[in-house]
Amino acid sequence: MTTPPPAVSGVAVPPGGPVRVAVVGLGWAGREIWLPRLAAHPTFEVTALVDPQPAVRDTARDTHAVPFAYADVDDLPVGAADLVVVAVPNHLHAAVAARLLRRGVPVFLEKPVCLSAAEATLLADAERAGGAVLLAGSAARWRADVRALADAAAGLGPIRHVDVAWVRARGVPDAGGWFTRRDLSGGGALVDLGWHLLDTVLPLLGPATRITHAVGSVSADFVDDDAAHAVWRDPAGSVGAAAAPRGDGPVGGSRGDVEDTARGFLLTADGASVAVHACWASHEALDRTTITVHGVAGTATLRCTFGFSPNREPTPVLTRTRDGRTVTLPLPTEPIGAEYDRQLDALPGLLAAPASRGAAVAEAHRTIDIIERIYRTARPTEPEREHALAGQRDR
Repeated sequence: MTTPPPAVSGVAVPPGGPVRVAVVGLGWAGREIWLPRLAAHPTFEVTALVDPQPAVRDTARDTHAVPFAYADVDDLPVGAADLVVVAVPNHLHAAVAARLLRRGVPVFLEKPVCLSAAEATLLADAERAGGAVLLAGSAARWRADVRALADAAAGLGPIRHVDVAWVRARGVPDAGGWFTRRDLSGGGALVDLGWHLLDTVLPLLGPATRITHAVGSVSADFVDDDAAHAVWRDPAGSVGAAAAPRGDGPVGGSRGDVEDTARGFLLTADGASVAVHACWASHEALDRTTITVHGVAGTATLRCTFGFSPNREPTPVLTRTRDGRTVTLPLPTEPIGAEYDRQLDALPGLLAAPASRGAAVAEAHRTIDIIERIYRTARPTEPEREHALAGQRDR
């Protein structure tokens, strides 16, 4: 599937001129989501591209009339951009962002912001050392229907439970590439889709709400099934800075060692609970996202489809139930991908706001802590890792 054309925003150009942006990483997200939108947005000027693959960066440079292109982020001259959008593969997110932050360059980092608590600490240290701000990709919370759900949930009294799920019928990404290699991606559906789900539900619970327990399970019944692949993604989506060698995967003849399905259950310090279901492939007919908020005074449910898959729920639906009566609440109509444009609208303000400093890292640390805890309960301990830990204990 081709990403829908970007909607040009009506946001005014900043008084000092457009925000100069460099895009690092021209895999699917960098090439199909961020670069076209940045190039079409009146508030931004794309001044440079960075990708190790010459053909990829030269094609993108010519397509969007970008003046400069480089092979490595260290080649990017100081002062060449006011903001760098980092969309490299998952395992490079924290390292590349930290290198830029330490140089004093503001960074907008695609999700997942980090793959471990240690990487979150690395980013926090780099942000402090360089004095530049880190902003994070979090498209789902910018959807109009998600905002409407949050408004509806605010009228339901204290939240007791939230059910949140993103279940694809078929949607295993880049089979045989980096997405399905744990050493390069950090995980499967939980890191990929689950990050969006947690980024949506945690604000509903409140920024100060502490998650005291997180458990879960994972499975991989579809990850090597050709029929479960995300055919709507451009097959070239793993080319460029994101590319990993194809061929036999890390587990024998398997092309992947990550989960295609993850289920988690969270408990908060004040007694609320959250059920999370992230699924790249299933027995469903359509790709769907559902979020149900159970409050003391009623429930609210949003049924829609996150992301760009064409195999989606035709129209988002938001309902509220009170005292045995369910009503459908109005939702604005918006094109697929509008949440990314809306986030770009907000970036200049976030870039300039003192309160942004440290906020993205704090949220990422909370999110990755939950993901790590779910994985610890879901995955059996690798024998090599257990052996190493036993050796350390014996010293």
